[in-house]
Amino acid sequence: MLDSRQIHQTAVIETGASIGAGVRIGPFCHVGPEVVIGDRVELKSHVVVTGATTIGAETQVFPQATLGCAPQNNKHTGGRTTLKIGESCTIREGVTMHVGSDTDRGETIVGDHGNFLAYCHVAHDCIVGNHVTIASYSGLSGHCEVGDYAIISGLAGIHQFVRIGHHAFVGGMTALRGDLIPFGMAVGGETGGNLRGLNIVGLKRSGVPHKEIKVLRQAYAILFDDARTVMENANLMLKAFPDSDHVADLAGFVTERKNRHFCVPPRGKARDENPDDKH
Repeated sequence: MLDSRQIHQTAVIETGASIGAGVRIGPFCHVGPEVVIGDRVELKSHVVVTGATTIGAETQVFPQATLGCAPQNNKHTGGRTTLKIGESCTIREGVTMHVGSDTDRGETIVGDHGNFLAYCHVAHDCIVGNHVTIASYSGLSGHCEVGDYAIISGLAGIHQFVRIGHHAFVGGMTALRGDLIPFGMAVGGETGGNLRGLNIVGLKRSGVPHKEIKVLRQAYAILFDDARTVMENANLMLKAFPDSDHVADLAGFVTERKNRHFCVPPRGKARDENPDDKH
């Protein structure tokens, strides 16, 4: 059987690396001995894949990307940790993704169908969902979690341990220091990012009915009423809309973990500020 792989003569593939069928590795790439590359992956050129890194099938990696280097974490003692990248991802020029650290979960996980634009960074111990877009020059600090279909715009900075809910939107140049609710929209840098309402576009694209969007907007107003804590408001929100799966999902995100700091609206502006008032 003919070898369907295409590996340029200047590429360095160290002994022990596992290279799948139909893989294309361009000039001056370097693949380390613990790397596993799935079928039909393409490394364009000058790509470094090192550490215990797995790349899922049909992912494309563009020049100067560096995947699987040691974590930028002073607590890491040098133990074996991993980076797992899903299938059908696009990883553009200069992107960096690090393995996990041996003092935390020990792995960094990136889901399927991700779109990682030039020079963005995914730090150690992050968990990134499916269909996530991280735009150019944005960075996830260590231990962050990003839900499915979330979008992080250019030059945004995400503080360590922050959670970003599914279908959330982070605006350009936002410095996000608190958890962002599912379908939330965060904008602004000088105060650590403010919640500016619901991602109505994301709700529409995911097929949420108009009636349910209206319910979510009412639930949002309850959740961020600054007369009470967010945790207290989550319970009130559930009582107000006991039959809404989307409200239950939102409440679950808020109450899943204790002692969290949330991205909230500016003081006195609990109302959803999205200008689309058709919903």
